[in-house]
Amino acid sequence: MAEKIKFTEEKLNQEQKEVLEKYDNESRFRVFNNRWIALTITIIAVGMSLYHLYTSYFGMPVTLKHRSLHVALVLTLIFMLYPAFRNLSRKKLPFYDVLLALMALSTTVYIFIDYLGIVQRGGLPNQLDIIFGSVLVILVLEAARRVTGWALPTLAILFILYGLFGRNLGGIFRHRGYEWNDLINYFYVTTEGIYGTAIGVSATYIFLFILFGAFLSKSGMGQFFNDLAMAIAGQTKGGPAKVSVIASGFLGSINGAAVANVVTTGAFTIPLMKKIGYKKNFAGAVEASASVGGQILPPIMGAAAFIMAEMLGIPYSQIALAALLPALLFYLGIITQIHLRASKEGLEGISRKNLPRVKEVMKERGHLLIPILFLMYMLFFSGKTIIFSAFLTILVTIAVSMLRKTTRMNIRDIIDALENGARTAVGVAVACAAVGIIVGVATLTGFGLKLANGIVTLGGESLFLTLLFTMVACIVLGMGLPSIPTYIITATMAAPALIHLGIQPLVAHLFVFYFGIFANITPPVALASFAAAGISGGNEMRTGFASMKLAIAGFIVPFMFVYNSSLLLIDTTFLQGVLVVITSITGVVMLGTAVEGYFLTRMNVILRVFLFGGALLFMNPNLIQDIAGITIIAIVILSQWKKYKNETNSIQRLKVS
Repeated sequence: MAEKIKFTEEKLNQEQKEVLEKYDNESRFRVFNNRWIALTITIIAVGMSLYHLYTSYFGMPVTLKHRSLHVALVLTLIFMLYPAFRNLSRKKLPFYDVLLALMALSTTVYIFIDYLGIVQRGGLPNQLDIIFGSVLVILVLEAARRVTGWALPTLAILFILYGLFGRNLGGIFRHRGYEWNDLINYFYVTTEGIYGTAIGVSATYIFLFILFGAFLSKSGMGQFFNDLAMAIAGQTKGGPAKVSVIASGFLGSINGAAVANVVTTGAFTIPLMKKIGYKKNFAGAVEASASVGGQILPPIMGAAAFIMAEMLGIPYSQIALAALLPALLFYLGIITQIHLRASKEGLEGISRKNLPRVKEVMKERGHLLIPILFLMYMLFFSGKTIIFSAFLTILVTIAVSMLRKTTRMNIRDIIDALENGARTAVGVAVACAAVGIIVGVATLTGFGLKLANGIVTLGGESLFLTLLFTMVACIVLGMGLPSIPTYIITATMAAPALIHLGIQPLVAHLFVFYFGIFANITPPVALASFAAAGISGGNEMRTGFASMKLAIAGFIVPFMFVYNSSLLLIDTTFLQGVLVVITSITGVVMLGTAVEGYFLTRMNVILRVFLFGGALLFMNPNLIQDIAGITIIAIVILSQWKKYKNETNSIQRLKVS
């Protein structure tokens, strides 16, 4: 019996590590030979995870103390783990990084010691407030540079300069001007700047769900998803590509890390796609688009849904329900193109004898679904808080892993999960701290409202033009940034423009969230696509454009749910919901067919354009448009059937002759 294809979560080989480090700054951490330094980092990271677990169950200290401690621990880990520059040694810990780590801790020690004084001063900072606040701002910018690259800290610095010198500008962006002391007071001793909503969410929801993902990973969830996807779709046309979509979608929803997901899952799926005949650019694009899409897929959405719930003040369940159909349409669009490409090029799947069986996979690791099902119950039906639900789910994950030897976690595994969770969380957390500077200045100066008015003015009160300009702004703001900070920035800067035109806040936030995420597959800075090209051996830019083509439903659906919020199942009856699901699915399939240019046989350009227009009609439910869409489908099917029969008859005549 042939050896079955298995996915392992062992350490990436050197080539894969190089790809990850090239496109993902968070992967360029130090690995120490000195066991005492390594032990110190483990103690700090594990302690940080245990602290967040403790506070999720027993309650948190006052807001400013809790958030400041979270930031201080994050900065401490970053200065110990990440060298200042790429060419510096990753084996040694320089004395200046130890000093920076101690300075980071001092900023929260000061808040704990003089908390009452800070409260009593009420916005009138003393000299020590300014000193420690200035130190914190500098440390946050430097830490963000090390982990996320130059884009985010540069943007934060520009906003600081805007806060200081905006009085000298002309036009709508002019403000009364602020002194350095005013900005530092706002950033440091209030819960509006660095310790604002972004870090508040990081110190609660984001950290716990990243920790949950670390425990799932340690229990073997990645292998389970991959084996299950192989068992379900591996033998179908273009099987490995469909496996990539299913596995990457599930994993992406949990970990929210597009580039890391591309490298870990793509290291297995991309070679298989190339092996059965997919071109290397297309193979990389499949993995990139599927990995990015995981962040719009409920139930977890890479933790973004919880931030959205916090910012909008609405239940998480409402956001997850609204996001479900558009996310499924996004993946349906990718799978449609994958299947049609395989049909067009005569690509088959993997032999059934080389694949695991669904029954065997479920018997071996199916119990790992229990924590996810338990989490969904807690979030949707229990009435408990999100934080408490995450805490209990982590405990359930540990307990469930014990049910079988292959998934059982020992003490070492639990400690590793606690450490890995904290180390993974630092990238998002420091980005949220830097975003706090940006959002703080935008709030203090009214920049967000001014930008929204500028976008609306530029759009000339036209909804479509405003949507178009907002889309471009979100993609530009999202280039090179993690998805969660991107969402917070776009929600602050761009979403108000849509809300100004009467669009519901949830619809506006989902719109900017989509396009902020898709910056990861949109050239010229498409990090997920570039990482996939590094594995497939394809061209980076061509892989990026191929990713956009595969993800085309994701670029169109947000416009559709702005014009017709029934796509988000908002304020719809059951029958209306069924109709929306049927018509939107039909539209996405037509869209994928038009883009790929193949149904029963190859299509000409005119027919593809015709079908593309029909797809747009179906994706915006309306009786007249549905009738027009059905007519177009009938014409296309008849035309393709006629062409297919003629080609088949011609082939048969050639065989006879």
